Amino acid sequence: MTHPTSSWSPVAWRDGAVILLDQRRLPLEEVYVRCDTVEAVAAGITDMVVRGAPAIGITAAYGVALAARLGWDRDRAIAVLAATRPTAVNLFWALERMRRLPGAADADQLLAEAIRVHDEDKAICQAIGRHGEALIPDGATVLTHCNAGALATGAYGTALAVIRAAHAAGKRIKVIADETRPYLQGARLTAWELHKDGIPVTVITDNMAGWLMAQGQIDCAIVGSDRTVRNGDVCNKIGTYSVAVLAKHHGLPFYAAVPVSTFDLT
Repeated sequence: MTHPTSSWSPVAWRDGAVILLDQRRLPLEEVYVRCDTVEAVAAGITDMVVRGAPAIGITAAYGVALAARLGWDRDRAIAVLAATRPTAVNLFWALERMRRLPGAADADQLLAEAIRVHDEDKAICQAIGRHGEALIPDGATVLTHCNAGALATGAYGTALAVIRAAHAAGKRIKVIADETRPYLQGARLTAWELHKDGIPVTVITDNMAGWLMAQGQIDCAIVGSDRTVRNGDVCNKIGTYSVAVLAKHHGLPFYAAVPVSTFDLT
């Protein structure tokens, strides 16, 4: 059984503070931001120091634990953190887990729950990689959009966990990463992650994907999800819809790698 690599995480709890890898500075600099107030954690989410729905949820869970250590009312902390990124359903999922703990739960119990949220996400991403790897043929060229890697999750990634697991299984795969305007998550983040893992990756402009599909240079596409609703519709970074339509037109498999925390069944 193979496991995806890149077990590092963009968020951590260390010495009584939340530590975030500043994704705005990648790929040129690896800078870590120490958040020792609830306001700093909220700003880290709002300002996209951390991004990716699962990573945002984990960060918020640690933010609630930090709030308890600082003597904040739990509901007040949850309200502040809930206002940071309304599109990421994982944010509300994680905050609801923290809210459901008994009212008498102390700071250590809240931190233990936040660590569980983080560890569960790592395990889910590993499982997505194990199950999804079978969908990637040996020798395939895989298109991905935005960044659904370790930077967006607790570790490993969702879409990139599948790619990493295929690579770890010895499959000779190549990745094409859409640049993903306007924030360039594909060019800045996905390419950086895959390069670190030694997985061949080529960055293209967003409007090249259709031409490459028409030329037979793409075998499948896989993306992540910010929110997946009851009927199976996937909400993801702008441009994902175009990739899905192009893949359907050219008869190519299109997959979304989605953890349970990203489902919105309301």
